[in-house]
Amino acid sequence: MRASSREIEQTAAEWLARCDAGTCTGAERAALKDWLTQDSAHKVAYLRLQTAWSEAGRLRVLAAGRPQDASAHAVPTHHRDRRAQMLEALQPRARPRHIPRTRWFHVAAAAALAACALLLGWSLRPVPPVAASVYASTLGQVRSFALADGSRATLSSDSRIEVRLLPHARDITLVRGEAIFEVAKDPTRPFTVAAAGYRAIAVGTRYGVRQDASNLRVIVTEGTVRLESPASGQPARPAVLLPAGSLALVQGGSVLVRSLAVAQARELLDWPSGMLAFHDAPLSEVVAEFNRFNARKLVLADGAAAALRVGGNFRWDNEEGFVRLLEAGFPVRAEAGDDRIVLHSR
Repeated sequence: MRASSREIEQTAAEWLARCDAGTCTGAERAALKDWLTQDSAHKVAYLRLQTAWSEAGRLRVLAAGRPQDASAHAVPTHHRDRRAQMLEALQPRARPRHIPRTRWFHVAAAAALAACALLLGWSLRPVPPVAASVYASTLGQVRSFALADGSRATLSSDSRIEVRLLPHARDITLVRGEAIFEVAKDPTRPFTVAAAGYRAIAVGTRYGVRQDASNLRVIVTEGTVRLESPASGQPARPAVLLPAGSLALVQGGSVLVRSLAVAQARELLDWPSGMLAFHDAPLSEVVAEFNRFNARKLVLADGAAAALRVGGNFRWDNEEGFVRLLEAGFPVRAEAGDDRIVLHSR
C-alpha cells in the first residue's frame, strides 16, 4: 500500500536529518538512493524538504551528529528534533514585516505584473448585454421618470421609451409617442435618443423628441443637440446642430430647421402641465394634438374646417371646452357623439 504524502514527507525528513551532518555511511547513502528511486513522490518530497530546509537557514545553528542507529526506524533524539524542524520548514511562513531594500524592486515588479494580469483578464471578459429599462404611459396619461444617471424623462400620452445606461454611453430608444428629456450633464457619456432612424445626441440639455407615423420632431429648449441622419442603408447626411430655440422637422428624409424664441419653444413642450400651445396652426394640426391625449376623438367633416387657423393655449383634457370656443369664435358647428365630436364648417 502506497504511503500517504504526509508519511512520505516524514520519511524524507528522517533521511535528510541523518545525512545533514555529512557523516552518512555508504550503506545509508545506498539505502537513501534506493528509497528515492522507489517512487517519484519520494524524490519530490526529499527535494522539497531539502530546498525548504536550506532556505530556513538553520543548518549552521543545529548541532551535527551521526546517528547511533543507521536504521530508518531508530532515529536518535537529536535527529528526531531536527526532523521535526525540517517538517516545520515545509509549512507556509508568515510574511516578514520588513522586506530588504534589495528585494523591493522585485516585489513591486511582481505586484505590478499581477495587477496587469488581473486588469487584462477583466478587460477581456465577455461583457453581458445590458438589459433595457422600459418606461411607458397610457392614453391620456403623462408620466415623469427619474433615470439612474440623474436625468429625467417625461412621457406624453401613449408613449414608450427603452433606456440602456452604459459605462460610456446613454442610449434611449423612443419606441412611440413623445418624450421630454432633461439630461444630466456628463461629457464622457453622450445621451442619445434614437427615433425614426435618426439620433438626437446631447451631453447635458433639455429637449423633446416626438415621432408620428411618418414624421419626427425635435425641439430644443436648453443647450445644444446634434441630430444625425440614418446610419445604415441610406445616404449619409451631415449632422445638424440644434441650439436652444430650435425646432427640427424630419419629413420624407428631409430635415427642416426653424429658429424660435426660447419661450416659444418651451410653450410647445408645455404639455406636461396640461396645456397645448398653438401659433396660427391649421385646425387639422390642433385636432390631431387633442386626439393624442383623448379617447373621444375630434373628427373634421370637411376641408374648409380643417384649413381654419387657430392660435392659443388650451387644456388637452378639456376637449368639450375647446369645441365650445370653436363654435363661439369660428365658423364651426359641432355634432357630439359618445365616442367622437364631428366638426363641420359653417
